[in-house]
Amino acid sequence: DPQQRLLLMTAWEALEDAGQRIDLLAGSRSAVFVGNTRADSLEAALRLGPESATAAQLHNFRSLLPARISHFFDFRGPSIVVDTACSSSLVAVHQAVQSLRSGESPLALAAGVNIALRPDESLVLSHAGAMSSDGRCKFGDADADGYAPSDAVAVVVLKRLTDALSDGDRIHAVIRGSAIGNDGRTSDTVLNPSLQGQLDVLRWAYEDAGLDPSDVDYVEAHGTGT
Repeated sequence: DPQQRLLLMTAWEALEDAGQRIDLLAGSRSAVFVGNTRADSLEAALRLGPESATAAQLHNFRSLLPARISHFFDFRGPSIVVDTACSSSLVAVHQAVQSLRSGESPLALAAGVNIALRPDESLVLSHAGAMSSDGRCKFGDADADGYAPSDAVAVVVLKRLTDALSDGDRIHAVIRGSAIGNDGRTSDTVLNPSLQGQLDVLRWAYEDAGLDPSDVDYVEAHGTGT
């Protein structure tokens, strides 16, 4: 699966950028959480027939996305795929934060990867009404009519702030708090997000961070535009 290669390359770059000694991390309980929703490479192999699929199956299961990183760097902590559809990567960050807070891991990689290899996917999504008519995602816009998929990979290195400061690490940002949730039955369908569900998880995140919403003067949001 090319997603494994891209994740491993980006993980190395992220660790270098964070000023981490990779040799000193070997054997540690460092964790890897990868947000991912697709196994296109495996599906492609299955379509070629059982002989091709038999060899490919061992290397294309999604569980190997984080496992490949953990094996290469000799990380002994959790190595988990997170699949919550559009929120997978941010939920991976939340899971990494919880692993650090609990003391389960001294360092965690939170990642996301999406490489589309199915030529029929755009057609299927268009027929389902999920694809934007002009190929542009219009989050927060009254004219939003769907999302625009793309290929991407990202990895962030997370440590407890006290550890990062004492180790003299390069710090880009501090996560004050995080939260995840589900709409339950406040949504019309299992596919559509609800306003109440969004409000709940925002409130929980503020509570976790010990902040009042009025303390925030800049907001960056994610949305599929559906």
